[in-house]
Amino acid sequence: MCLNDFDLVLFGGSGDLAMRKLLPALYARDAAGDLPDGARIVCAGRHHCAQQEFLDSVERCARPHIAPAIMSGPDWTRFCARLLYISLDALDAASYAPLAQALRPDPALTRVFYLATPPHLFAGICANLAANALATPNSRVVLEKPLGRDLASARQINLEVGRVFAESQIFRIDHYLGKETVQNLLALRFGNVLFEPLWRREWISDVQITIAEKIGVGGRIDYYDTSGALRDMLQNHLLQLLCIVAMEPPTSIAPDAVRDAKLQVLRSLKKFTPLSLAQNIVRGQYRAGYIDGVAVPGYRGEPDAPAQSRTETYVAVKAEIDSWRWAGVPFYLRTGKRLADGLAEIVVRFKTIPHSIFSQPTSSFQPNCLVIRLQPDEGLRMNLMAKTPGDGMRLKPAELELDFRESFKTPRMDAYERLLLDVLRGQLTLFMRGDELEAAWEWVEPILDYWHQDESTPIPYTAGSWGPGAASALIGRDGLQWREEALPED
Repeated sequence: MCLNDFDLVLFGGSGDLAMRKLLPALYARDAAGDLPDGARIVCAGRHHCAQQEFLDSVERCARPHIAPAIMSGPDWTRFCARLLYISLDALDAASYAPLAQALRPDPALTRVFYLATPPHLFAGICANLAANALATPNSRVVLEKPLGRDLASARQINLEVGRVFAESQIFRIDHYLGKETVQNLLALRFGNVLFEPLWRREWISDVQITIAEKIGVGGRIDYYDTSGALRDMLQNHLLQLLCIVAMEPPTSIAPDAVRDAKLQVLRSLKKFTPLSLAQNIVRGQYRAGYIDGVAVPGYRGEPDAPAQSRTETYVAVKAEIDSWRWAGVPFYLRTGKRLADGLAEIVVRFKTIPHSIFSQPTSSFQPNCLVIRLQPDEGLRMNLMAKTPGDGMRLKPAELELDFRESFKTPRMDAYERLLLDVLRGQLTLFMRGDELEAAWEWVEPILDYWHQDESTPIPYTAGSWGPGAASALIGRDGLQWREEALPED
């Protein structure tokens, strides 16, 4: 699908996200021939610098994040020629005059305003775009997370942005939804007759969704200590993945059909009670340990970290969905920093066989599992029981594996590349709607309130482990194990 000509304005255009992710993603699509000849990228930032000084910064900070295989001199020269840097104060309407002069006046031209800024600037930027008549009917606005700190602030963002842009113009981005594997989950469920009859409580024992990171907070302590793992990862990424796994078949792949189905999941999540909050939530904070044999400090030992910080770097939650399809099936969500491995995966575990016709007891059979790996190596894996070679009928676990890199030889597209293309096409399917955002916060907010009232501190866990022991107890109470704990030893 060919793109129409566009002007893309990147607020926060000299910031870390722009340099590490957005500009490299735009270059990759330009090198692939996806951007029209007249496409322009206007980078707006608060720092005063000349055009060449900005291009030198792009060379120094963005280019190293581009895969060498797609880097070429002519492509890079063409891409840099698209870039224009403008200095402005996001909250001062008068400072938008140079931006207004830089944008082409054609009302049919697609304009995209990408707000890679702190969320407290969203309302001011949108208001100033309106004040300068820059928000045309053919404009779109992209909002980066965090989209609020709680339900009230999320509603306020929706209200303020909605005064300038219609809901059909607002793209709330969650880069996990741009991952190839997440979209293949839709294909797996709704493009194959095999799984749909089994995708329900009668056959599925439990679902685990994990986003684990080896890294610590790095230089993000100012943001992270006021956010924590719950706001940073669970309220958005993990809940969006849960929605894709659990939603009912939409009537089509059209944006509102998919988003209606996801919203229904969020509204069906079982509400917390004081007892379930105490029993079904685990929060932790990493202490000093070793990652890949290298000593790393604890969270409170990170540069500029508050000495008595109660910010969680790990959270595990047992969720339940009150619906005919999922009643009684536990969904275990967890995320953390400084864990034993860096991965993102969804594990759908089926129930055990009811009776063994073999000489082995049913307890020796591993349940069938569908493992959907989002990173680092995207693919699908199905765990089955199979007969071992030789005489006799002895069964052991075996795997069927689909590696996307090996099976599909086409070049891989980064999540931001795909989502940016969808923004430019006006395709909203992979972006959160406002009511989705508020429904997610409605479910998460009782956890935040509980922690605020609770005087306890997060449970410490050693860097390089899989998190607090209480997380194993959380799932163990149901007679289950996290996937890495259930894997057979070599």
